[in-house]
Amino acid sequence: MTYFKEVSKVKYEGRHSNNPYAFKFYNPEEQIGGKTMEETLRYGIAYWHTFVANGTDPFGAGTATRPWDHLKGMDLAKARVEAAFEFFEKINAPFFCFHDVDVAPEGDTLRESNKNLDEIVSMIKEYMKDSKTKLLWNTANMFTNPRWTHGAGTTSHADVYAYAAGKVKKGLEVGKELGAENYVFWGGREGYESLLNTNMKLEQQNLAHLYHMAINYAKEIGFDAQFLIEPKPKEPTTHQYDFDVATATAFLYQYDLQDHFKFNIEANHATLAGHTFEHELRVARESGMLGSVDANQGDLLLGWDTDEFPTDLYTTTLAMYEILKNGGLGRGGLNFDAKVRRGSFETEDLFHAHIAGMDAFAIGLKVAQKMIDDNFFEGIVDERYQTFKSDLGQKIVTGKSSLKELEAHAIDLKDINIRSGQVEKIKAKFNQYLLNI
Repeated sequence: MTYFKEVSKVKYEGRHSNNPYAFKFYNPEEQIGGKTMEETLRYGIAYWHTFVANGTDPFGAGTATRPWDHLKGMDLAKARVEAAFEFFEKINAPFFCFHDVDVAPEGDTLRESNKNLDEIVSMIKEYMKDSKTKLLWNTANMFTNPRWTHGAGTTSHADVYAYAAGKVKKGLEVGKELGAENYVFWGGREGYESLLNTNMKLEQQNLAHLYHMAINYAKEIGFDAQFLIEPKPKEPTTHQYDFDVATATAFLYQYDLQDHFKFNIEANHATLAGHTFEHELRVARESGMLGSVDANQGDLLLGWDTDEFPTDLYTTTLAMYEILKNGGLGRGGLNFDAKVRRGSFETEDLFHAHIAGMDAFAIGLKVAQKMIDDNFFEGIVDERYQTFKSDLGQKIVTGKSSLKELEAHAIDLKDINIRSGQVEKIKAKFNQYLLNI
């Protein structure tokens, strides 16, 4: 069956194309910085938003109309696999991502759920044989079912913890079978609502134990994927333990996990934490822990995780600057953890949304590479901190000075020539780069 009859195949046609089913800026074969766009951007399609989500929100039922909606259970799951690989081919997607319950319905027991999952994974594996699309990452959904009300790895009930461990075990096995490049841990409910009823130390220790067990089991079965943690500050809990990159980094070091994990950074999660997307990418990059990206954006007028498709060129450019300075994303990628708006309920909107996001990051890539080639930001930063290249500055930077020595230098200083930060000038120049792609 053909699920997307209105589309043959999305191709690059250039910025002046009026074809709504064509890329205007994303040319997979174009060389930027010595690599093709496809090699650098490593786009991924999020199974949950693209093939499962139906437009439901806290105030209303679903609006999406999908050609597989009339099916139920395993028949629905199989139809979604067929639709997914048709979509992957037509949008020319290198990767996809999924949670276990996205691809297969849960049974009454973990055994039944695993049986359903095995059947669908076998089907996905067959489709992957004839497809260029690979699995960027998979994960276990441990936040939707009522059993996860008080968390999974941080639950207050040992039976629930055991269930979570079983789900992770199965997820690692599935990842190996499908050749996943990464495995993601998103702690959807790994946090607390109130400290009044929370043993924070116990919960965090148990979460660390779960991660260590996952590391050990991955080694046991020969699954060499990169492990990723995806920070988020809140929603659905009041306070998540992986609040942001800095908080999660401290957790990893506290429990001796820093050598086994990197971060999957989501733009909308960054803004919910009170940061910019590029801030979180910079913090991860400078600690050598930038692993992958969930490419979306939030609505700054709304206080929740709206998961919009990324179209803000300012943000995509600054994000690509950090990614390029990181040497790329390695085994990671740019996964569109984004959903069409509730009012964009027609099937064709799925293509329009992905085209918009893929073009936005392609623009960001081209502009960021040009700025790096021109030494734009590097020159600004080098000039601003030039006094730290003096004899005094080098002593400070290398830790070879002392309070007495620095006091002696400063004691009779009268006028210090502090230069302007010139932020407005810099932003104006940045806009020139954006307008001259």
